[in-house]
Amino acid sequence: MSNDIRRGTAEMTAAMLISGTIGWFVLRSGQPVSGVVFWRCLFGAVALLVVCAALGLLRPGIITWRAFVVAVLGGVAIVLNWLLLFASYAHASISISTTVYNTQPFMLLALGALFLGEKITATKLFWLLLAFAGMAAIVEGKPDAGGAAGSYGIGIMMALGAAFFYALAALAAKWLKGTPPHLIALIQVATGILMLAPVTSFTDLPVDAGSWAILAALGFIHTGLMYALLYGAIQKLPTHLTGALSFIYPVAAILVDRIALGHVLQPIQIFGCLVILLAAAGMNLGWTPRRLLRVGSVRG
Repeated sequence: MSNDIRRGTAEMTAAMLISGTIGWFVLRSGQPVSGVVFWRCLFGAVALLVVCAALGLLRPGIITWRAFVVAVLGGVAIVLNWLLLFASYAHASISISTTVYNTQPFMLLALGALFLGEKITATKLFWLLLAFAGMAAIVEGKPDAGGAAGSYGIGIMMALGAAFFYALAALAAKWLKGTPPHLIALIQVATGILMLAPVTSFTDLPVDAGSWAILAALGFIHTGLMYALLYGAIQKLPTHLTGALSFIYPVAAILVDRIALGHVLQPIQIFGCLVILLAAAGMNLGWTPRRLLRVGSVRG
């Protein structure tokens, strides 16, 4: 294994572990979701500004006006994605929300077919149907005693909406090929600041250092550091390894939800989560149904 692969693997693993803890930070912040996202964007912008300056990405001519507009539109999508995902935690738990959110590859598949003329093959359709089956199992699962069925359904819909807007942001990123990713991230969080400043309450701010530390961590660690690690890893790793390591994120989120918050999934919910993650893995890693059946027969 080359040094680049080792370093990229370490960076990707760290980025996914950081992502897996974000739900706990959001819930512990004690702030409304719009406020959490605003402060994440503000602190994240500071961190990314430093990174972009260090990489020499703030020079004139680095980005065209067309690319800038596309990056802003992607920023609108990514901010809506954060708002919906963070709001879903209070309704459907971090575990369920994060797993449902991992249907994003299938959202991107549909958008790619609509706007980029990409073909939906029989193999991709198989993984899509499998993910739908997992989704159905999760929907059938009943929330624990602390939640209402209606709220649970709202949480699932919010997580699906978050996945859709993430796919829109990813589609925008496809049109920005060749544009420095750290600069794209900076434009996105700056867009979020402008979007949310009018609806953020500056009179009801956190009063203790712990709450400010959580909000700062969401910006500096979960945005600035995480983006730097993620983009550094993507530049070093082959696509299949990037896709495989990305599944550390939902697994870490489920463990955090269980250990830190005590949420226990019911058997049908666990089954649904596993099916969705399997379908997303098959989609990201280019598996075929035949390979899945072959692995199952060998193990049997």
